[in-house]
Amino acid sequence: MAANPQKPAAATPRRKVSRHRGEGQWAAGHFTPLNGNEQFKKDDDGLNVRTRIETIYSKRGFDSIDPNDLRGRMRWWGLYTQRKPGIDGGKTAILEPEELDDEYFMLRVRIDGGRLTTRQLRVIGEISQEFARGTADITDRQNVQYHWIRIEDVPEIWNRLEAVGLSTTEACGDTPRVVLGSPVAGIAADEIIDGTPAIEAIQRRIIGNKDFSNLPRKFKSAISGSPLLDVAHEINDIAFVGVNHPEHGPGFDLWVGGGLSTNPKIGVRLGAWVPLDEVPDVYEGVISIFRDYGYRRLRTRARLKFLVADWGAEKFRQVLEDEYLRRKLVDGPAPAQPVERWRDHVGVHRQKDGRFYVGFAPRVGRVDGATLTKIAELAEAHGSGRVRTTVEQKMIVLDVEEARVQSLVEALEALDLTAKPSPFRRGTMACTGIEYCKLAIVETKARGASLIDELERRIPDFDEPITINLNGCPNACARIQVADIGLKGQLVLDDDGNQVEGYQVHLGGALGLEAGFGRKVRGLKVTSEELPDYVERVLKRFQEEREDGERFATWAARASEEALS
Repeated sequence: MAANPQKPAAATPRRKVSRHRGEGQWAAGHFTPLNGNEQFKKDDDGLNVRTRIETIYSKRGFDSIDPNDLRGRMRWWGLYTQRKPGIDGGKTAILEPEELDDEYFMLRVRIDGGRLTTRQLRVIGEISQEFARGTADITDRQNVQYHWIRIEDVPEIWNRLEAVGLSTTEACGDTPRVVLGSPVAGIAADEIIDGTPAIEAIQRRIIGNKDFSNLPRKFKSAISGSPLLDVAHEINDIAFVGVNHPEHGPGFDLWVGGGLSTNPKIGVRLGAWVPLDEVPDVYEGVISIFRDYGYRRLRTRARLKFLVADWGAEKFRQVLEDEYLRRKLVDGPAPAQPVERWRDHVGVHRQKDGRFYVGFAPRVGRVDGATLTKIAELAEAHGSGRVRTTVEQKMIVLDVEEARVQSLVEALEALDLTAKPSPFRRGTMACTGIEYCKLAIVETKARGASLIDELERRIPDFDEPITINLNGCPNACARIQVADIGLKGQLVLDDDGNQVEGYQVHLGGALGLEAGFGRKVRGLKVTSEELPDYVERVLKRFQEEREDGERFATWAARASEEALS
């Protein structure tokens, strides 16, 4: 390097000269892996690990698993090691992965569109009881998650799932994850368009295809033609939202670049209208852009949202049209404002064929295998062969004749699965938390369930839609930034100066066409023990101060810090 002409050469600091490697974008010719994750993906495609699981690891046991498979490639088949019991949240970021790893796995069953037959649900429940100690949580991405899975049992679990058309393929990893879909697609009376054929085409074309099995990071998708905007399209990497084009009729508005975690971003509209039969092509174009242009140098910047933020909507659309679709997209309208505040389909609703669907609310997505089996049996006993999961950790039974609706509602109630939940039962979600998750710092599921009980007892007259989301760490699996009350788990100090489990509070987040991340009150953190008192206090102030028809998020945006503390 030449010396600075303004100073003597001796004063110029020496530094190592290296060739600029950019962001690791393949389209720029940067194929050399820039971190360990990119290296193990280059060494062997994640999809290939299935053969080793079936022929080696399931026969020789946990200790035989290669570390790059254990903490990397096995995710391509829905497997994560779970947290070793007894490790407190203060050690989450301190211990090495092998110290946090238990010799059991979380296994995620992907349920694209939330679509299940009662036979499939029964098999999920049976696997839970036989292999997963009864665990079976419903996630906010319409999947089911098992815990306590032994590597020795994985091949048999796959056999049983695949025999009924289910899969764990690319349920985790740097892959195209489950495609969210409206749980009432094809049956809702107010539906704009049924996106099911597009979801099925994407499954056939993309999932398990090695052309798309090495992405910079995960790729989250959503397709819904419901006017309720019921798939959280704003926070997916790609989303197709049902709209009516004034000239071309029903189709989808295209969104890209949404996501939460520690750098949340609301997706952006590309202003393009996509007909149903072109959705798979456009999906493939967008995921190809992510594969080719996505940032691979730093994992913290490897999501599509960072590329979209840097490029902007106009350039992204141009690259999509010019380099991948080789044609122009049709300009189109934005979605209409939803007329209902709840988007979870809970309750009793008439289908377009005259029958009814019944949506019900487990507590924070926590069910078990025995309960899932009973739900399948109840649905069949009431004439239904189809159930659905939702992005709000809820479930729905479809196709119930009017004369059988009340009987089904009562039978579900007996299982503590109410179709008439309080706002607190209906609106509270929680991630896996420290019970099983290696990233978590605090408890979430049990805390969320107890919070529901406390609020129902303390504020029985509260009847406004409210969302309360609990997350065990900053990664926002439970969507804390877009909840009315978002609770991010961390260790805090109690009044005596002791370090205890607690939460940083986010207030006034929202999804919908007024989507936003709300606000944080400076220094506001609550201990787990104080949580019911805090939420009760804030909700009562909202009741006292709100204007007619005002939403919690709107009130929280204008309220004083004192009112929110």
